[in-house]
Amino acid sequence: QVRLVESGGGLVQPGGSLRLSCAASGGIFSVATMGWYRQIPGKERELVADITSPTMSVYADFVKGRFTISRDNAKKMVNLQMNSLKPEDTAVYYCRWNSGLGDYWGQGTQVTVSS
Repeated sequence: QVRLVESGGGLVQPGGSLRLSCAASGGIFSVATMGWYRQIPGKERELVADITSPTMSVYADFVKGRFTISRDNAKKMVNLQMNSLKPEDTAVYYCRWNSGLGDYWGQGTQVTVSS
């Protein structure tokens, strides 16, 4: 059984930065595609970025150039560095583990961008 725990959310002013972390336990971390998703109230959950290997990642257009996803297979962690945050980035951010052996989600962490 895979367990994912997110941390690092909070309140930040527009233009500020936050770093989200997701710690995984259980499973074989290195074979999983790890992703960050977000959900704004009233809208569907959407992909922010995912990473299959340290050199293979995908970003949503709305975060390109602002967010960076990274993973540490030894520590079983995936991080999301978020810079130049905008009010429209306000959402609950979720970590996702996806592999041929299963699909798991964290409990989410709230990010609020407001002055």
